[in-house]
Amino acid sequence: MLQGKIAVITGGSRGIGRAVALRLASLGADIAIIYAGNEKKAEEVCEAARQLGVRASAYQCNVADFEVSAQTIAAIKKDFGTVNILVNNAGITKDGLILTMKEEAYDSVIDTNLKGTFNMIRHCAPLFVKQRSGKIINISSVAGVMGNAGQTNYAASKAGIIGLTKSVAKELAARNVCCNAIAPGFIETDMTEAIDECNELMKYIPLKRMGKPEEVAELVAFLAQDAANYITGEVIRIDGGMAM
Repeated sequence: MLQGKIAVITGGSRGIGRAVALRLASLGADIAIIYAGNEKKAEEVCEAARQLGVRASAYQCNVADFEVSAQTIAAIKKDFGTVNILVNNAGITKDGLILTMKEEAYDSVIDTNLKGTFNMIRHCAPLFVKQRSGKIINISSVAGVMGNAGQTNYAASKAGIIGLTKSVAKELAARNVCCNAIAPGFIETDMTEAIDECNELMKYIPLKRMGKPEEVAELVAFLAQDAANYITGEVIRIDGGMAM
């Protein structure tokens, strides 16, 4: 259980982030939602979390901006007292073949997905080190494990998160801080709404279906709890066997 813990979830207004926020709230964690633009959706998640008996607040933040990220974590610390769990879920896609991909499409995906993850860890790490505890859970992707045609920017950002996760895990382990990554495959979210169960891609998934955000949230919840205190530096796939 997570009573008394403060969890920060980036990209928490929808999809996997929403499911994670509500699962952690159901375990008793107070919730700080970071969202990019959809205040209404973020507030809806907060209200749903409050119905579970916890505190919840939403913060607009461009995680790719180092200073804005710092200010956001400072605001969360002021409102909640500290941070115990950081879930780096914010991410975007701007797909295209390498032959035609624009520089902006590459840079913006790297900035949000990879630099955004760095920024949030960088600003939460002093809190974790001071209190000698903390859980960092980064949402990577099977694209970062095996690559994906048409997603060089996205795959590079998610592979970078894996390297970042392992390095942070080694740096902070002495302070009892665990840092792990989750690599989802095709999950039923806004990002994958164009894919249906009959899609050609299904043949690459042994379980023959897409995953649900709640299944990813359950894995995040496990890694956030004390039962996972001896797990760090891991990359756990949740992909129906896609990247075996």
